[in-house]
Amino acid sequence: MLKYEELAKTLEDEIARGTYQKGQRLPTTPELCQIYGVSNTTVKRAMDDLELKGIVARRRGSGVYVKETTSLASAVKGAGSTSGQMTGFSAEHADRGQTVTSEVHEFSVTHAPKDVAGHLGLEPDEFVYHICRVRSVDGVPRVVEYTWMPLELIPGLREGTLHKSIYGFIEDELGLKIGSAHRAIKAVMPTDEERRWLGIDDHSPLLEVRQVAYLANGIAFEFSTSRHTADYEFYSISTR
Repeated sequence: MLKYEELAKTLEDEIARGTYQKGQRLPTTPELCQIYGVSNTTVKRAMDDLELKGIVARRRGSGVYVKETTSLASAVKGAGSTSGQMTGFSAEHADRGQTVTSEVHEFSVTHAPKDVAGHLGLEPDEFVYHICRVRSVDGVPRVVEYTWMPLELIPGLREGTLHKSIYGFIEDELGLKIGSAHRAIKAVMPTDEERRWLGIDDHSPLLEVRQVAYLANGIAFEFSTSRHTADYEFYSISTR
């Protein structure tokens, strides 16, 4: 584990234990350097990591604060229970009594692109799965998903699993616990392929959700971009 990862993990644990409360400002960079015996660069990279996970937020001219929406203490306590896990697309719709089907357009193993490697904490030459699939709810196409997952971390993924629930495979078959995610949402216009796959016209925008998902131990296991039809309703976008 790299020095900044160790510091990020230490701070994450201290936030979970309540050493730093929701809404509280963290010590300044010089203070953190002195407390933990690390460099300015290590602190900056640790803060970048915690911000990406949605644990802290920077306030310009004020400092770094523990986010009010962070619920790490409950996440740690519930790490062994599936009731506390992040809900995937298939499980969310199954809870509503709906049927999810998937059409796979790409499933390959490739070197991680630079931006994907950065989000997943990988070296650019490490291998990842690249998945593109269209998810339909009760026969109606609702979302195009572009997903990257580390090959070494998620071994044995097969195309048959892509027609079911990848999250179910990760927890039930690999025995890993899914923890949380950091999401960024914006409106975008679809590509020609996306319009065809989703059956929408040229003027229909999509709701894009970019996500980095983490296991309960804090390791990133997924970087994805999901593009939802404009009429799709999110029942929840929170991740613990």
